[in-house]
Amino acid sequence: MDKKEKALSPVRRIHGGAHLPHFKNTAEIETEIMPVNKTVYIPLSQHIGAPASPVVKKGDEVFVGTLIAEENGFISAPVHSSVSGTVKGIVDRALTSAATVKCIEIESDGKMTPDPELKPFKIETAKDISDAAKACGLVGLGGAGFPAHVKLLPSKNANIDTLIINAAECEPYITSDYRECIENVDGIIAATFLLKEKLQLEKVVICVENNKPKAIKKLMEVAANSRDADDTVKLMKLPSTYPQGAEKVIIYSATGRKVPLGKLPSDVGCIVMNVTSLAKLYDFITTGMPLTSKRITVDGTAVAEPKNLLVPIGTPINDILDYMNIDIDSVDRVIMGGPMMGQPVASLDAVVEKRTNALLVMKSDERTRSTTACIRCGRCQRTCPMNLTPARVETAYKNGNIQAYENLNVNYCIECGSCSYICPAKRPLTEVMRIAKATLRRQKK
Repeated sequence: MDKKEKALSPVRRIHGGAHLPHFKNTAEIETEIMPVNKTVYIPLSQHIGAPASPVVKKGDEVFVGTLIAEENGFISAPVHSSVSGTVKGIVDRALTSAATVKCIEIESDGKMTPDPELKPFKIETAKDISDAAKACGLVGLGGAGFPAHVKLLPSKNANIDTLIINAAECEPYITSDYRECIENVDGIIAATFLLKEKLQLEKVVICVENNKPKAIKKLMEVAANSRDADDTVKLMKLPSTYPQGAEKVIIYSATGRKVPLGKLPSDVGCIVMNVTSLAKLYDFITTGMPLTSKRITVDGTAVAEPKNLLVPIGTPINDILDYMNIDIDSVDRVIMGGPMMGQPVASLDAVVEKRTNALLVMKSDERTRSTTACIRCGRCQRTCPMNLTPARVETAYKNGNIQAYENLNVNYCIECGSCSYICPAKRPLTEVMRIAKATLRRQKK
């Protein structure tokens, strides 16, 4: 740390928000590399947009980092092998939902040999940053999975002035981004100033919740670095109120700007990057190794010894549970991601994807209460960060009043789960909001 620096407070405070138990049991547990398993199943669709198109066939030899599927359109991302070995074919495999997804099956040789063709990616212009993100196969690693090269190549009409580095990590249990801050601050520093220079940004705001003092201390090294001669890189401490890490919420907190419905962060002059995405981009630029592995937090009520694991993308959940010595018979449900926005897996055949940041393994909760009638307490509205009225949407849903969905602004819902969490009647409000949004989309089509 080269100069004194003071952390910023949020420019604006969000409406509502939920105060959740943190359960950050793995915060001080260093990342452990999981031994490579015999077979990986690498999905062709690990991102928002079109699935990637295979460029390998059965019997092909691959290495760690070998391109196995190329992007299929602008909103898509290439996919690389996470192990060295032999392609066994393209198979259907269930992921988080019951629906199956095309996956490239690769039998590992156990050597994890890097592709000999990999080399650093030369960066000279702003477009090179976007091209590097595409070549890396980088998507949003905070859970959304939006192809990173798209947000790093905004339209010519966009006036981008601010980069927001999202290290909030507001969901319970998850500490994968926190460990990135602790274990790789040098990479975060280098990536921050590379993007600031090449994208000609006026301001960089690093956002982290105030319940992470060690991460704050580490990230302060970025803001206080001597390369920040004009003092435009700032650390902002956010209240530990869920969902501070949601894209629209963090933009509002960091800049006071509101992203209009149907618009992107670039439309209000911002680029938002997850801190791990940022660090991985720099790693690819300097080494040529694309996105082939993920740090995930493995925790939950069925886990005796929670860990942060670095695992090859395409690793089946079954193999992770075996490695963690988790008794399958004690498991009631497995969630990809956090307890608020994560998705229950339909099968233990599901695999780790690019956007997987946690695996929660839960026992049955006998204390769970059944749903009761709405008592019209208004807590869902007071908690909603978008200031919506979920209870009224549920009433419209029951009455089949689709027109009311638009009047109640359901498309502003970010599906954070706060309304369902806070509801004393245990109403499935988030699910209803999701259905209402999907109904409006179908109607407009």
